[in-house]
Amino acid sequence: MIETGSQLRELADRVATAPWVGIDTEADSLHSYPEKLCLLQLAIPGEVQLVDPLADLHLEPLWEAFDRHELILHAADYDLHLLFNGHNFRPARIFDTMWAARLLGEPKFGLNDVLTRYLGLRLEKGSQKADWGRRPLTPKMIDYALNDVRYLNELTQLLREKLLSLGRLDWHRQVCERLIRDCAVPARSDPNTLWRVKGHERLSPTGLAVLREIWQWREKDARRTNRPPFFVLRHEALSEMAAQASEEGPDAVRMPHFLTARRREGIREAIEKGLAVPPAERPRPIVVRSRRLSRQEIALADELKVRRDRRAADLGIDPTIIASRGTLFALARSGTTEWEELMPWQRELLAPLPPGSPPSSDRGTDELPLDRGFAGEDFQEALLSSESLVRDDEEGPLMDETAAKS
Repeated sequence: MIETGSQLRELADRVATAPWVGIDTEADSLHSYPEKLCLLQLAIPGEVQLVDPLADLHLEPLWEAFDRHELILHAADYDLHLLFNGHNFRPARIFDTMWAARLLGEPKFGLNDVLTRYLGLRLEKGSQKADWGRRPLTPKMIDYALNDVRYLNELTQLLREKLLSLGRLDWHRQVCERLIRDCAVPARSDPNTLWRVKGHERLSPTGLAVLREIWQWREKDARRTNRPPFFVLRHEALSEMAAQASEEGPDAVRMPHFLTARRREGIREAIEKGLAVPPAERPRPIVVRSRRLSRQEIALADELKVRRDRRAADLGIDPTIIASRGTLFALARSGTTEWEELMPWQRELLAPLPPGSPPSSDRGTDELPLDRGFAGEDFQEALLSSESLVRDDEEGPLMDETAAKS
């Protein structure tokens, strides 16, 4: 374990001259609040190391050494968020082995799955939910952490070669550049939406005012006790208590039995504060207004799905990495700028099909029954009659599914 400044500087010198570098991170998001970087795993030729960020190290020499390399990671999005928001480090280039596997059509793309598929290895994953902020680390935790980077370069060579042979290496480069753009950015928080947890959409303005105050109480309590907010009180409980308080009064609120007397009192005070908010100052429900799709736009969305599914079937990849369902609808809208947000390889695959392509009955089945497109009668009627669209939270800036790192 690298725990001193002199050890770190010596490691940084070796990293700077290494032909390749693989990294991974471990945080304490399940055990502390706010989360922090607790461990940095690093692999270079002939060496795997653990760096201890909790040892009050000045990590700048390592960041400068990283700047010279394409860093190898698996499922890099969380690592990029953690490194940027905690240490203001943004890599110049990365190679994400998880996205390489996805672009090659692998149905299972966790690190263990990809290592098994390409290297015949199966790693012990028993420390996934361990408390990485504890010291000393157990031998089992150390072995787990080192294994996350030990085979990254060997895996990368195989994946890169296969991507190149299939003409998809540039697709992967575009994905990695987009990951850096979207993930290595400051954490954003909208004070008007941050507290709107699951169940908020069913609350009245009074209920929303109460929910906001209970959420703020929970946030302060989580920081006071250094525990993740969901360990203090789950999201659904916040919404349930807000609904009870706004509909039946504060005395009707049923608090979870495990709460301490101090927390019960804090919640009661938050409820009273929320109920006392003047009507004009109570938050309003969020409605995302959008004009109804025209029949021509629905037909275009259906055609885009046909193109996407046929191309995905021909390439042997998951259709949603070309474009999610929500993205297809956005693309079909007249005047949209969504096309500009697609990566070039995605735009290319969504271009019109060549003459003689199979009819829509041959398209894939990931989102609708085989013999139906987006213009199926029930779906079409729902779109034509709707006056608002609910925000689609399942779809991120790059992907609509979050892959596990392991």
